[in-house]
Amino acid sequence: MNKERYTRKLEIIKESGNYRILREIEHNGFLIHTEGKEMLNLSSNDYLGLSSNPRLLDEFRAETDVMALSYSAVSSRLLSGNHQYYKMLEDDLADIYDKEAALVFNSGYHANIGILPALAGKRDLIIADKLVHASIIDGLRLSDAQMLRYRHLDYEHLRNLLLHHREEYENVFIVTESIFSMDGDIADLQQLCEIKKEFDTFLYVDEAHAIGVRGTNGLGCCEEQACTDEIDFIVGTFGKAFASMGAFVVCEKIFREYLINTQRSLIFTTALPPANVAWTRFILNRMPDFYDLRLKLAKISGRLKKILKEKGFETKGDSHIVPMICGSNENSIEMSDLLQENGFFALPVRYPTVPKNEARIRFSLNASIPMEDYECLFEFLECLE
Repeated sequence: MNKERYTRKLEIIKESGNYRILREIEHNGFLIHTEGKEMLNLSSNDYLGLSSNPRLLDEFRAETDVMALSYSAVSSRLLSGNHQYYKMLEDDLADIYDKEAALVFNSGYHANIGILPALAGKRDLIIADKLVHASIIDGLRLSDAQMLRYRHLDYEHLRNLLLHHREEYENVFIVTESIFSMDGDIADLQQLCEIKKEFDTFLYVDEAHAIGVRGTNGLGCCEEQACTDEIDFIVGTFGKAFASMGAFVVCEKIFREYLINTQRSLIFTTALPPANVAWTRFILNRMPDFYDLRLKLAKISGRLKKILKEKGFETKGDSHIVPMICGSNENSIEMSDLLQENGFFALPVRYPTVPKNEARIRFSLNASIPMEDYECLFEFLECLE
């Protein structure tokens, strides 16, 4: 055995400012405790702050016999793990989206590494936005289909690729996120729907960072942009704004049946615990009630971006994910340390997760944080030299 190459690789990672650790963290609602400090948690995906909402927890316990629900499915869904709450949740998802069918998975990662490899074969082509999430990229690598990438949000480039390659393949899948996780910018789903129809392709939209946060009823950018009916595969996660765990796709019934029979990341894994699925369904059916929280997120993010621009920082996007571009990995680490020293838990995102010289602080906003606490953040940023 030779362990030297692992040691050397870790040294290279440290030298480049990319060394990662697992922190010992205690959570108290929107506050976080680590290394003896109490800080506002600005690095969570708990966008609506539902994970620590005591009223919701009490309502869930009052209407659900939680003690009768297992905390483990102890089997895959295709064996004995398909609890009745799975069907109830999937029926609700299909009804809410007005789609033929829905299918629930253990995580967004399970969804994205499984759906496209199951659907796209050697005679097919997948064309994905250059900045899609790593889970989608892993799914593309697992697929037997050919793969192309179009420049980020550059739909003329996408059209040119389709003009040159569409006729070479049986099926083509256009793949995008709706809100991109690092820049916080938003895909033009209506334009993508037009391209899909023009070139007779499928459209796959990952709404991981939009579900719960965008749209009147919290159904994401597809609802906000009024194009739910035109999108073939809408994928969403429950581990962010839903304060739960798992993921889903809404689609036609034939694709649900096909995935059940062919998707390896569904077939060969233990199902989610019934108690967790019941909580997810509880939140799903209350999502329209959180409209004011969605408005609050929009207001906070708009103000934060305005302050960052006034202080000369580059920022991107138009969502509750607000990047503060710092440049080098080292600069982003220094800024994160400064924020933490002043009570704000906001972590750096560095190359290679983002492009070189675009390392950043990724502010991930939470609607449960009181405005007076956000005012402290704004005041701190305004005083930066």
